[in-house]
Amino acid sequence: MYLVRNSKMIGRENYFINNTHELNDNDVVSSFIKQYYLNKDDVPSKIMLRYELEDSEIIEKWLSQKAGRKVALKVPKIGEKVRFIEMAEKNSQISLNNEMSQKYDMVLELKKTLNLKKLPRRIESYDISNISGTNIVAGMVVAIDGKLKKNLYRKLKIKDFLDQDDPGCMEEAITRRLKHTIEDKDNAFGEIPDVIFVDGGITQIIAAQKAVNKYDLNISIFGMVKDDRHRTRALIDKNKNEIELNQKLMNFITNIQDEVHNTAISYHKSLREKQMVQS
Repeated sequence: MYLVRNSKMIGRENYFINNTHELNDNDVVSSFIKQYYLNKDDVPSKIMLRYELEDSEIIEKWLSQKAGRKVALKVPKIGEKVRFIEMAEKNSQISLNNEMSQKYDMVLELKKTLNLKKLPRRIESYDISNISGTNIVAGMVVAIDGKLKKNLYRKLKIKDFLDQDDPGCMEEAITRRLKHTIEDKDNAFGEIPDVIFVDGGITQIIAAQKAVNKYDLNISIFGMVKDDRHRTRALIDKNKNEIELNQKLMNFITNIQDEVHNTAISYHKSLREKQMVQS
């Protein structure tokens, strides 16, 4: 997307939209415009498009009311405005190619390093949080093609364990997560992961494997272990082997471990604060 003022480009922004395989180009562009300007006060007087949208009049009316002046969606045919659109399309294609290349490089490198049989396109990570066995929760984060997807994060309140049994809690959390996809029609958790990372060592790996075995699934499981300073040190496999990671993969794993830890602990804190208020 190019930002133009007085016939001069003043900036550009790139956005990557996922899960559009069931939408046509009209739906994608229309939805993007609505979401982009939903919380923006600065609305331009003209928005240039490659083609006419089916709901152009509705969008124009909404944006005009929002801006307090007339806003028009235009499809230029000749002149510099067409050239701006062509430049924007070319830039978007280049950015998309670069993004896809980076994603593929990451998952391909992870596949080789972890000796996986298939690309780890969907990675899920889990962590347990509790204080003295109260308000035990699990956090789950998801990475798709090497990118963390916050809209796919989930939080689970542990139901079967009232004491500090982290492996048992891990088994329950992953079992419930897999059940949602396999048994429930209303699946709020998405597809089965290719790989699972658990925050912890061999005991957590064993717990996760028990959950996976209940559904006879073939999911690779690794533990994310930390050093004495609570920093990510390595990945380990079910045989307690530490896996050597290059800096790029180490940064990726560290980011995942930090995210899942923060997700779990923030949910635990919110439940604890709610309990204190009720008391």
